[in-house]
Amino acid sequence: MMDKTIDIQQEIGNPLDSIEDIMAGHDWSFTRAHDDELFVHVTGARGTYRMTFFWQEEFSAMQLFCEFDLHIPKKRDDMACRALRTINDDLWLGHFDVPQDSRTPIYRHTTLFRGMADSSGADHVADLIEIALAHCERSYPLFNMLASAEELSDDVITLAMTESAGTA
Repeated sequence: MMDKTIDIQQEIGNPLDSIEDIMAGHDWSFTRAHDDELFVHVTGARGTYRMTFFWQEEFSAMQLFCEFDLHIPKKRDDMACRALRTINDDLWLGHFDVPQDSRTPIYRHTTLFRGMADSSGADHVADLIEIALAHCERSYPLFNMLASAEELSDDVITLAMTESAGTA
């Protein structure tokens, strides 16, 4: 009987290499600080985001962060917590957070690559980027209100979290 043990490192290389190809294909500028870190600024239809990718070879895992160019004031902590709870309840992949040190909304997701080949890994990464940007674009109006509106009520926050059927 043949041993079917496969070395993880033979299955997939560093997925950040695939991300560079995706970024170049979209004409997005990126910086590869180290072999295991990649940073890119992405301009969406609603906002600008800083995407960060960390490859953790020992776990065959990649972390993706998509940080908004917004700052939530401390006085909005309660509203932000309620909004995050509601948004995160509806997400299948990843979650949103507003870290206390930066007060900047961020989408986070960690994914495993064990068992993937280079080609399936590249497709997986492309899907993760698309999903992250879609979640960020959908949530941008809410986070923008939390960051910049002079007066804000729970009713307005609830309305901002309502899924719309089109664009105006």
